[in-house]
Formats: sequence, C-alpha cells, structure tokens
Amino acid sequence: YLATRHLVDEVSCTDSPRIYKPTNTQEKARVLAIDCGIKANMVRELNKRGVQVTVLRWNEAWATNGLMDQYDGVFLSNGPGDPTACDATIAQIKSALSRADPTTVRPIFGICLGNQLVGLAAGAETKKLRFGNRGQNQPCIDAKNGECFVTSQNHGYAVDDTKLPT
Repeated sequence: YLATRHLVDEVSCTDSPRIYKPTNTQEKARVLAIDCGIKANMVRELNKRGVQVTVLRWNEAWATNGLMDQYDGVFLSNGPGDPTACDATIAQIKSALSRADPTTVRPIFGICLGNQLVGLAAGAETKKLRFGNRGQNQPCIDAKNGECFVTSQNHGYAVDDTKLPT
C-alpha cells in the first residue's frame, strides 16, 4: 500500500506560495523553499536568521519559468517516501543545474529528501536502505574540528555513491 502512495504529494502545502518574513530582524536574504514535507521549524530558523522564505508546493515550476531568479537561493526540504516519485521537482532542479549564464545561477541546497533530489537531477541514482537510518541522538563529528553534534535521523533512501556521475 505505501509503495503506491505519493507521500510527498500528500504532505506538501496546498496553498502555494506561502511567504514567511523574518521576525525581529532585518531581511538579509530571500530563499525559495520547495515543500516536499518541510517542517515549520526550518522556516522559523531561517526567519530568525533574517531570511524571507517563500514556500512552493513540490510540483510547481520555479526554474523553467525564471521564478528562482527573484531569490538568493533555493532550499529543497526533507520529506517522506521514494525520491524518484518527485519527477516534477527533479525536472526543475535539472533545469536550474543546466544554466550556463553565471548571472542566473543560484545556490541550491537540500536536506534529506532534498539532497536525494539534487543527486537524481545531477544524474546519480538512489537506493532504498534495507533498514533505513533512523533514530534520535545520533552522534556526528565535524571532521575539521572534531566537534561532536547530536542529531536525529530518519532516512529510508540514500544517494548511491557507486552510481555518481563523473
């Protein structure tokens, strides 16, 4: 049953775009957030740092129509399910990555599912993890300074590092 459901479509906002302005600080940047299951706290944390966030539904156009040119960057959110089901988002990312004019290039960053979507758009493949990478209080060590952070993780898919394009 889960294999036939499009989970991102179920959790993405239905009233798009949504604009969230920074609170108690001057606007420093504007980010276009693609909602694949975005958590409200992600928007709050960006706002707290002076970032205006405009949230779009996962399957809306933003690269092919030039909408991304109005922003300082594009954020691809986390979300549930199989990343290959997000074909509309992958097509938009491909379009953004193929821009040749350096004046129209924008940074694109994704976490969790968003990172997997960037990988797919760049020509990589994803794989379903046998057990997933799940749990709270997972230690992650910064390789540069040795500092340890406690994280929570919930991944059922990963970018297959043996299938990365060269």
